[in-house]
Amino acid sequence: MAVGCAHAIGLRRGLSNPTEPVTQIRPATRADEAALGRLGGALMRQHHASDPRRFILVERPEEGYGRFLVSQLGDSDRLVLAAERSNEVVGYVFAGIEPTSWRDLRGPCGFIHDVYVDEKVRRQGVGEGLLRAAIEWVHSRGMAQVVLWSKSGNDSAQRMFLKLGFRGTMVEMTLDGETSET
Repeated sequence: MAVGCAHAIGLRRGLSNPTEPVTQIRPATRADEAALGRLGGALMRQHHASDPRRFILVERPEEGYGRFLVSQLGDSDRLVLAAERSNEVVGYVFAGIEPTSWRDLRGPCGFIHDVYVDEKVRRQGVGEGLLRAAIEWVHSRGMAQVVLWSKSGNDSAQRMFLKLGFRGTMVEMTLDGETSET
């Protein structure tokens, strides 16, 4: 997907539904900061609720996440797309082009950092549309490989990733030890 283009999806489980509102996948803009922050904050809260020892939760995550995502808009190696339905941002994807990583033992690739869809429109093709657009952008940048991480227990998202052709490659494990206070 060229960054200047927009895709429209009106699919639910692969079948066209003329009564369902059309979802437009488009490049995010600075005007989306509050909506992106709301969704990014929800993503942060979801992760923290599932494992508060692993995932941070900051004060006012909506402000910080929105500010972070719009800060990425000017970087040609970063992509932030918004899914808009009935003039409301209902999802986003944040991806980037990453160089070779000796730490991760991988070559250059596209990396999908975040994909989040508002609960009220899940299972309606929005997440898949966002991911397909991000994958298309990564491929248009000359990258064959796309990598993402998925939170343990997020089975519905992992089924979607598998459906799109992703395969399991790594498992993150965390050891929580005692902290020393000085």
